[in-house]
Amino acid sequence: MDYIEFKRQFKDFTVISLRDIKKVEENFHRRRLNEWQEKGYIKKVISKYYIFSDLELTENVLFEIANRIYSPSYISLEMALSYYHLIPESVYGISSISTRRTYSFESKIANFYYRTTKPELFFGYALVKYNGSSFKIATIEKCILDYFYLNTDIKQKEDFESLRIDRDRFFEDVKEEKLFEFLNRFSVGALTERIESFLEFMNNA
Repeated sequence: MDYIEFKRQFKDFTVISLRDIKKVEENFHRRRLNEWQEKGYIKKVISKYYIFSDLELTENVLFEIANRIYSPSYISLEMALSYYHLIPESVYGISSISTRRTYSFESKIANFYYRTTKPELFFGYALVKYNGSSFKIATIEKCILDYFYLNTDIKQKEDFESLRIDRDRFFEDVKEEKLFEFLNRFSVGALTERIESFLEFMNNA
């Protein structure tokens, strides 16, 4: 398979894995990927995952790539809090939740961070569609719970203040009934106490 054929086969792919390529040509040799990188046709994201060099790296595209290179996973934590405009700061790196072990990848296009969770807590994400593609991201309620679940040191007024959660956006977008429905599925008493303390703080802020 020459590059013209490669481009034709994978023109609709956001990120292309070596496995994708092998499905088309079982005996494909990886040295061609090195050659195409040297010529500037493609870029390596991480080992065995590539994108076309002319791909526009929008937020949506990076989220889809994050889902693909470490699966199963969905965008959550700081990145999702920023996506929903709950926190004012721009976020360094793309944070996700996965049932696989905690891991991170530093690449030329972005840094990707994954925090592990139990399989029974891998829920509460939405499939967002864009331009014929899609990515998985925690709902606004689930990203809050993921964040508190994995950051057990966030538990008192000073900690809540440091998060700088946008109060108006929080009460406009977060559905408390859904938040508690998801919270009950965690079945963690300490998490429930911290969420209740956080909600009391937000109501009195």
